[in-house]
Amino acid sequence: MKIVITTALIASSLMANSLIEDAKNAGLVAIPSSNAALMKLIDNPKNHITDEKVELGKKLYFDPRLSKSGLISCNFCHDLSEGGDDGMSAAIGHKWTPNPHHLSSPTVYNSVFNTAQFWDGRSPDLEDQAQGPIQAAPEMAATKEHVVATVTSMPEYIQEFKRAYPNDPKITFKKVADTIGIFERTLVTPSKFDDFLNGDKNALTAEQKEGLKTFIKVGCTSCHTGINLGGSMNMLNVTAKYKHMNVGDFKGDANGMVKVPTLRNITQTAPYFHNGEIRTLKEAIVEMGRIQLGTKITDKDAKSIEAFLTSLDGRKPTIELPVLPASTTSTPQPDLN
Repeated sequence: MKIVITTALIASSLMANSLIEDAKNAGLVAIPSSNAALMKLIDNPKNHITDEKVELGKKLYFDPRLSKSGLISCNFCHDLSEGGDDGMSAAIGHKWTPNPHHLSSPTVYNSVFNTAQFWDGRSPDLEDQAQGPIQAAPEMAATKEHVVATVTSMPEYIQEFKRAYPNDPKITFKKVADTIGIFERTLVTPSKFDDFLNGDKNALTAEQKEGLKTFIKVGCTSCHTGINLGGSMNMLNVTAKYKHMNVGDFKGDANGMVKVPTLRNITQTAPYFHNGEIRTLKEAIVEMGRIQLGTKITDKDAKSIEAFLTSLDGRKPTIELPVLPASTTSTPQPDLN
């Protein structure tokens, strides 16, 4: 009996090793288990991550006073208490305005691993991306001047910028956005899938392992690859037209390329696709197979892939809601117009 059990364990271990190798050969990459290795991936060499910048960036991320109305913070559309998005098919902003292109809010979790930001990939990094929503009329609707006036009106913020940037504490709009980006770089969620790729052969259930095999076999890794299982630019409507393409006017960038969404925490970021018109993972999986792979994904394979995707539910960083500085008589008043 002992010999049989030992043989079974050896066989199971060999199968796990083979699957790990297959996953890596398919281009899947684990979030490093080492904090030092992770920091090398997420740090910004032009503006290094420090505890002071992260804490300040967190406050700015949660501060609704950066918006024109005084009601909308970054967390409004990228809610860190759930999937890092807002669960809406089209993002809602200033004066309850839906995104004019009917675009949904991508998750901010693990967005540091994206090679491009926004659905059309127009921003190269999180720091640049943070400038857009603050100024966009249908989002936070603020001006650069409003942001600087708001932050500099509070002595506590001024002191925090001095601590975070002792050699250059001057508060500018770019520095505010850069600091928000620094905080966002730390929003990484390693999962059981990463544990598996990093060598823990028992991290995944049998169903999740089988789902990973199906995920690779069907061809999902042709787009959903790399450390973020997505995050790069790719063509949409490769083999057929997305059935809800008529909702909104978004067609991708000038070359028809669209940012591939990360699959990390995908169970928490419905609705799916750029315009949020698909509500369930199963439907999203089947539609992706049809329009990107030219494949009719069976119910069995869709269920198997969905089982694998649950292994991408990550361990979120502990985020304590920050206590924001008190407004002063010089803090700009909320403007709902």
